[in-house]
Amino acid sequence: MKTVKSYILAIFFILIIGPITAQQNQLTSPDGKLVVSVKIDNGVPVYSVLLNGKTFIKESPLGMETNIGDFTQELTLSESVERSEIHDSYELRNIKQSKVDYKANEAVFSFQKDDKTVLDVVFQVSNNNIAFRYKVHPQKETRSCVVNSESTGFVFPEGTTTFLCPQMKPMTGFARTAPSYETDYTLDDEMGKNGWGFGYTFPCLFKLNDAGWVLISETGVDSRYCASRLVGNEDKSYSIAYPLPEENNGNGTNTAGIPLPGYTPWRTITVGETLAPIVETTIPFEVVEPLYEASQEYKYGSGSWSWIIKMDGATTFDVQKEYIDFSAAMGFETVLVDALWDTQIGREKIEELAKYAASKDVALYLWHNSNGYWNDAPQGPRGIMDNNIIRRKEMAWMQRIGIRGIKVDFFGGDKQVTMKVYEDILYDANDYGLLVVFHGCTLPRGWERMFPNFGASEAVRASENLHFGQQSCNLEALNGCLHPFIRNAVGSMDFGGSTLNKFYNANNTPNRGSRRMTSDVYALATAVLFQSAVQHFALAPNNLTDAPEWAINFMKEVPTIWDDVRFIDGYPGKYVVLARRNGYKWYIAGINAQQETVKLNLKLPMINAGETLQFYTDDADLNGSLSSVKLNKKQEIELSIPCNGGALIVQ
Repeated sequence: MKTVKSYILAIFFILIIGPITAQQNQLTSPDGKLVVSVKIDNGVPVYSVLLNGKTFIKESPLGMETNIGDFTQELTLSESVERSEIHDSYELRNIKQSKVDYKANEAVFSFQKDDKTVLDVVFQVSNNNIAFRYKVHPQKETRSCVVNSESTGFVFPEGTTTFLCPQMKPMTGFARTAPSYETDYTLDDEMGKNGWGFGYTFPCLFKLNDAGWVLISETGVDSRYCASRLVGNEDKSYSIAYPLPEENNGNGTNTAGIPLPGYTPWRTITVGETLAPIVETTIPFEVVEPLYEASQEYKYGSGSWSWIIKMDGATTFDVQKEYIDFSAAMGFETVLVDALWDTQIGREKIEELAKYAASKDVALYLWHNSNGYWNDAPQGPRGIMDNNIIRRKEMAWMQRIGIRGIKVDFFGGDKQVTMKVYEDILYDANDYGLLVVFHGCTLPRGWERMFPNFGASEAVRASENLHFGQQSCNLEALNGCLHPFIRNAVGSMDFGGSTLNKFYNANNTPNRGSRRMTSDVYALATAVLFQSAVQHFALAPNNLTDAPEWAINFMKEVPTIWDDVRFIDGYPGKYVVLARRNGYKWYIAGINAQQETVKLNLKLPMINAGETLQFYTDDADLNGSLSSVKLNKKQEIELSIPCNGGALIVQ
């Protein structure tokens, strides 16, 4: 009987204590729908993710390998879990939603090895979002370490398809400036691949059959760590990987060095049964904080630039003066003077241009090469932004003559030393009241909130490729239907588009250069779809006479800062319709890349019935027009978007 009683008690404790332990190792979102579970599997820490009871991420490994110990295996999980509630309200004018109210539940899971705590994994779970990072503890007398690699992984259910941007081979491409996050995505592809052999750049989108969507990225990267990428494994899982040794011309370590105790950046996971949480997420900004105070209130806004249409040869005094007049006529605030101004205009004439621009209520951005030792790009000015002494002298000069900001180009990697270059440029620029836009660069990782003078980053196959080749023009709508779901979902994207020229050449001459395949309404719609507080549109002075008046008038008024965003409909690479709000005014924009015309009956609950709306539409031949329409009592409106076309509804 004694044996039987012991057996019964054992079953009792398994039934009672087991569920308590399982619950203790779970973290749930405030709405109770999203659940993260953490446990030890044969000494390996693993986590999994469920949304509404469905598996979105299967048991996937956690941990890291360092030069002070292997924290990927032979670990135990502490029974003590530190829990707290997070509530943070903040305002940020230069992201997709100006006022954010962040609520999340946090748990700190501690892992031991040889009876000593070596590693914490800090999870924050909000509605539809997960952010987690590692904390490495001191070991005996050790107060610093190098993190060689992470075992952080993502295992998806069978049948998941991928929307991924392959990472380029380091020190390839133009003037050995790769990687620069500027390759074409693979769409609805099967798992188990690894891009071109070097993994994928963040963010990474996954479709889980009919269950929903997962977007993976990272945030909070600065000089204290390297940036990461995602690599595909033969077993169809995906893992965090650090930069390749060849990046930045081989200089600098491809690992991360941290003091102890020390933290990694945050890995972010956004999940949704629809694409709305993906498009609308603000998780990259929730878990980071400003690194310094703004030296002034920075002015965002619209501008023009000659380079996208007229290329290097147009960086001359007379052409830039013409573009200043054009910006003034459009009501734009700035002109971006691109590469080679140092030799083709000269500093004295730049000062003259800056004075002339100021007389027209226009300010200048000046382009700079980032290098340094890490690329062969010949465009100048060179050898300034990589050295803090010369850089600060240059910035003091720009402040004196009234320059609004800088565009810094041609970075070549994601190593920790490179992250320090980005940070140093931003920090110094703030001292001199300069906004900063990066091109040929890495993905911004929470930088809008971390660096108050950060304007935007390219980190996408942007408008320049439309000039360089007809194939990019042929695929313009397809790529445009990707960015709101992937690249632009996690950070400001300086695309430099909304072209109204029919041809990419200086005089809009037929049959010279690549030909735009998209409509004028498409161009207007992307000014709303592509979010960036700083926008230099690919418009040209000739558009004042050769573009439709309704198109020019729209571009004069379209805002670059937004208070809210709503996903309405779409599918990555096929079509997209979303709404953005500026003040009390809603803009609903849509584009279509499919051969078939998209026909939708939109419900617009954010706009009152009976309101008269401006309605920009395309016919089957991509001829655009502007009309007025009253929103009916059901607050519904029919929308038709042909292939390569667009639609716009403005309150």
